[in-house]
Amino acid sequence: MHYKYLITLLLFFSIHEAVNANFVFNTNSATAYQAIFDLRFNDARKLIRDEKINNPQNGIPVLLDNYIDFLFLLTSENKIEFEKFKERKSGRIDAIRKNDKTSPYYLFAQAEIYLQSGMIKAKFGEYMSSTYDFKKAKDLLTENNQKFKDFLPNQKSLGLIEVIFGAIPTNMKGIASILGIHGNIPKGNKQLERFRLQIANSKYSYYNDEIVFFICFTNVDVIQSRNSYTDLAPLLNSMNDKSLLKAYLQGYTAFRTGRADAAIKFIEAAPKGNQYADLPLMNYLMGNAKLCRMDSDANIYLNKFANETLSTNYIKDTYLRLAFYYLLRNNLPQYNYYLNMVRTKGSVINEKDKQALKEANDVKPNITLLRARIYFDGGNYTNALAQLKSIQINDLKTLKDKIELYYRFGRTYDMMNDFDDALLNYQRTINLGKNQTYYFAANSALKSGNIYEYIKDYKKATDLYNITIGMKNHEYQIGIDTQAKEGLRRLNELK
Repeated sequence: MHYKYLITLLLFFSIHEAVNANFVFNTNSATAYQAIFDLRFNDARKLIRDEKINNPQNGIPVLLDNYIDFLFLLTSENKIEFEKFKERKSGRIDAIRKNDKTSPYYLFAQAEIYLQSGMIKAKFGEYMSSTYDFKKAKDLLTENNQKFKDFLPNQKSLGLIEVIFGAIPTNMKGIASILGIHGNIPKGNKQLERFRLQIANSKYSYYNDEIVFFICFTNVDVIQSRNSYTDLAPLLNSMNDKSLLKAYLQGYTAFRTGRADAAIKFIEAAPKGNQYADLPLMNYLMGNAKLCRMDSDANIYLNKFANETLSTNYIKDTYLRLAFYYLLRNNLPQYNYYLNMVRTKGSVINEKDKQALKEANDVKPNITLLRARIYFDGGNYTNALAQLKSIQINDLKTLKDKIELYYRFGRTYDMMNDFDDALLNYQRTINLGKNQTYYFAANSALKSGNIYEYIKDYKKATDLYNITIGMKNHEYQIGIDTQAKEGLRRLNELK
């Protein structure tokens, strides 16, 4: 009798626990979620702890814990914490699976953990494993969308998956094809934009900052539209004013679209205080923006980033920028010192660092060309053009410098909307550099295709995109090829 009573009691409690297990994105959870996207991680952790105590059956805090790790690793790139993050994934998935299977958050939360894991693994160069995580996330999201068609958060993550699969680099296309992975960047971006509009003034409005975050990087880093800044500025303004992430995104978007002055203002106005996470990338961004203005204190911010970051990414690029800083001041000992730092410090996971190492091992750049390049990067096209016009091509000693001169002319005229002169110089670059390993010719073909697509000469745009893809073994090949293939996809959809 005692045995039967015990079994009955255990069954009662297990049933009681299953009934009460749930996913509730309540006010406390939404406040914690906002704190995460403000980069106020300690505040978020306290709110999550409170939720676990007050509502121990709520599965949302498990997902929020993963969000903290995700944002922390995206902004810090801490290798030690990355290893811990990977170890936590299975435990979090298991915790979600023990919760309410009838909730739309049941499959969605699992998918989010796989999706965030995939993005972080890709950030650390673990492309194969990240691809499997992305595939698992998509399968879960697809199933959840079939079960809960009115659950809007599905659309956020399905749109992001579409962009990610569309941007998979050429060297991963084989495994992606085997796994049945296909994406469409414009389709995914439209899905993200539609979700942003749908959640306005809805119960899911707390997702605003996250969706703006993803739209921002999709447009700036993947799509690279001519109108990115104009389109993104009002979206970024809609983010929480107390968000450090907002200030970084504003500065990043401004700088990447040729607005160094605006980038510096956004960074200077960023919220400060102990409640915010350390964000060394702010110093990297500030140092680059100030270098583009030839500010005398650019080196301070670049060195600060190199000394404080927990990542090995962007270290080589940072030391190359410091080398340029001193070369432009004719300080050759310091120039050579930082070139050696490029060769010996950091890693070569990302394209910027790969390019930095190659440049450090190449011949010393022509100072006038370098000055034009840096002015261009900051959006000072008038000064960039003046520098270029002061160069006589016959005075340049290397083939690389001659190719680069035409390329810099093309890029500068392009951004000044002088398309005729841009196309002329892009073609000169292609003619002279198509058989070289420098990226100048391939990117000139790509940018020419962009111009022809912009002015609706689709036949020439198609030809230039195909020429781009036809060039092999050059710098930035993965990124340039991806953009050219997306151009062809866009044009094919017009037929």
